[in-house]
Amino acid sequence: MDNGGNSTKNITLLGSTGSIGRSALEAVRNSDGRFKIVSLAANKSVELLKQQILEFRPEIAAVADEHSAIGLRQWVKDTGINGINGTHGKAIKVLSSQEGVCEAAAYENSDFVISAIVGASGLRPTLAAIKAGKDIGLANKETLVMAGAAVMEEVKNNNVKMLPVDSEHSAIFQCLDGRPQTHIRRLILTASGGPFFGRTKYELKTVTAADALKHPNWSMGNKITVDSATLMNKGLEVIEAHHLFGFAPGSIDVLVHPQSIVHSLVELVDGTLLGQFSVPDMKGPIAYAMAYPDRMENVIQGLRLEEISALTFHKPDTGAFPCLPLAYEALKAGGTMPAALNAANEELVWLFLNGIINFTQIPVIIEEVMMRHNATEAKLDAVFEADRWARHAVREIVKEKYGGGN
Repeated sequence: MDNGGNSTKNITLLGSTGSIGRSALEAVRNSDGRFKIVSLAANKSVELLKQQILEFRPEIAAVADEHSAIGLRQWVKDTGINGINGTHGKAIKVLSSQEGVCEAAAYENSDFVISAIVGASGLRPTLAAIKAGKDIGLANKETLVMAGAAVMEEVKNNNVKMLPVDSEHSAIFQCLDGRPQTHIRRLILTASGGPFFGRTKYELKTVTAADALKHPNWSMGNKITVDSATLMNKGLEVIEAHHLFGFAPGSIDVLVHPQSIVHSLVELVDGTLLGQFSVPDMKGPIAYAMAYPDRMENVIQGLRLEEISALTFHKPDTGAFPCLPLAYEALKAGGTMPAALNAANEELVWLFLNGIINFTQIPVIIEEVMMRHNATEAKLDAVFEADRWARHAVREIVKEKYGGGN
């Protein structure tokens, strides 16, 4: 559906109660009616979802957690709240479970789906939206980490657009700007370095979950914030960039840029560097994806370069932060290895946040899982099996070697 110019675009938002979801709704709120929310999906943050329903009046609301959905259905019934088409007496349809989230993702009245569910659970709904012919604003990097080749094949087969919402991939997308791949030498993803930039491997042994969640520049959910601290987030973004833009792992580099002003760069074959600069605010890339190929006015605060004392760039310390090279290894191994890497990392972040393992054990156990994994072709069934297997393997390793993880 062509929604160019100033016509209203109907939006589905998967992961509406997370940090990306809340920023997306802020962009919609400030769009002067350019966007209309027709479908919302969340995991189990029902109280916040109720507030979003009251404000945006969607036609569909989906909750992955079955128990939470029961309460939401009762609330909808008790309040008598109607959706966008409330003047016609059409009540909001409340869906539940992963199947319900997939149905919300494929909702026929939607033009554009923002996939912002955190983790592996975002893959099936994103695929459902693609198969339903919806253009995608992708904030769920795990979709491409787990099954990049299969997902991009579906994008091609269904003639839809896959627009990046991650700030780094949005920056690369903007810098590439239709240039042929033969003009590009390499992509450079920038990383803030997280809260532990400059610390040694020895110093990282005693950091706590509370320390890891103190990101210096970005406000994100707990899982992504820990991934930023380990540099796994950047490793996953390398895999995502490979599938989005078609560059080999050797042509995708990472630099630590603590100021988070330059969101990524592209190096042309003549040595020219192109970068995208802005304040660190996710509303920028979100609004760009929603409005593409147009741009919205006054989305984020303008950048005043004269007020910035310095922009610095550093090679990542892969000795202290080995999750980044592990992600490169998984990408080069191919098949189901990235899915196993991602699943192991998700489990280990949860174990770290719950005090069962320490920070430096995360990459050690991921590497062990990768050594044990027999990668196969990344067909969807095999991807989901690798995801299941890797989570089980993490629990076994933690129990065997560290006496925890039950």
